[in-house]
Amino acid sequence: MPTTPGLPVRRAALRLLDAVFRRGETLEQAEGGALGDVRKAPDRALAKAIAGETLRWLTDLDALIDSATQQNLPDDAKARMVLRIMLAQALRLDTPAHAVIATGLPLLAGGPRRLAHGVFSALVKPGRSVLPEVPTMPEAVVARWGADKAAAIAPGLAFPPELDLALKDAAEAETRAVAMGGVTLAPRHVRLPRGAAVDSLADYKAGDWWVQDLAAQIPARLLGDGAGRHALDLCAAPGGKTMQLAASGWNVTALDSSKRRLELLKDNLKRTGLKASPVRADALTWEPKHRFDAILIDAPCTATGTCRRHPDVLHRIGARQIPEMVELQRALAAKAAEWLNPGGVLVYAVCSLEAEEGEEQAAWIDAECGLTPLPITAAELPASLAPTAEGWLRTHPGMLADEGGMDGFFVGRWVKR
Repeated sequence: MPTTPGLPVRRAALRLLDAVFRRGETLEQAEGGALGDVRKAPDRALAKAIAGETLRWLTDLDALIDSATQQNLPDDAKARMVLRIMLAQALRLDTPAHAVIATGLPLLAGGPRRLAHGVFSALVKPGRSVLPEVPTMPEAVVARWGADKAAAIAPGLAFPPELDLALKDAAEAETRAVAMGGVTLAPRHVRLPRGAAVDSLADYKAGDWWVQDLAAQIPARLLGDGAGRHALDLCAAPGGKTMQLAASGWNVTALDSSKRRLELLKDNLKRTGLKASPVRADALTWEPKHRFDAILIDAPCTATGTCRRHPDVLHRIGARQIPEMVELQRALAAKAAEWLNPGGVLVYAVCSLEAEEGEEQAAWIDAECGLTPLPITAAELPASLAPTAEGWLRTHPGMLADEGGMDGFFVGRWVKR
């Protein structure tokens, strides 16, 4: 029997979501198995878009489903998950209702097709279903972050992010932004509309830029010009911050424990023509041959700050994962403090929105690592961003929402006297 056109894509989206909810995988980790029989790039992109929009709007999609059933479907019921992806297509991806039904109901072979058909049809009647302007955060996230913080972040999650580029040459930002149809929000930065194929953009092969979120570009900027001095990029792969440091004149040692990710870093260095010294090692057991004038720790973390591009973190990450990350982050910060030259600068950063991994870690470094705070100043930051009263930086996806938002980062800086 011939397969309904588009059905393999929806099956793949369902497998992606199953990997997130049942196995706790990220969408990226799940791609290999979930998209194995989906070969064409547009089809793979559609499967990921369906899964991503389902995760982004999950709380609101569930509220709609519950409003149309006499008895709530179990959270893990296949009929609920199929209805989620059907509604995500109709309400977020503008897929015609007949196409959604034709590719959605076959996913419930042997299941409650009539129920799913009835619920979906009722919800997509003209004027029947409207999603809010911004996604509703999951209850567990609101409980962890607080209602005010969650409400401030939510506007940044309504759409997938645009494409941020980091440039080798600071002098090119304005002209390159105009030439590429984008905008620049900081030195060495260009933002382009979402959906661009990266390897088809101007000067990709020339290596004049690389993809890196605006917030992720800030930590390396806070170390300034290197002038040939020695910097260590701890947990360096896939290399965005290493390339920033190298482009700013630092002699960079790029340390990472992952062979695969370190290969990506080497490929990026080769494409951009920038120089660094990659080292594969466990930072907790490695001993450097010399001390450093600057160390950048982009520490392993829960990565909840990347929720606008990776909405799975809103549903995978909970309070139980945070303590393990905190312990590792403290161990890395303690090592880094030992490896600094007198007068050397440490920048600690995490792409996390959890206070335990950000503000509380900075207070711990103040107290335990023998370093002196070196406050971040407003002049060092992109326009409209400001440091905290403590001289730290906290960003979140709701910031710069009118310009496309940014990832959530915490950044602190210290000097070794």
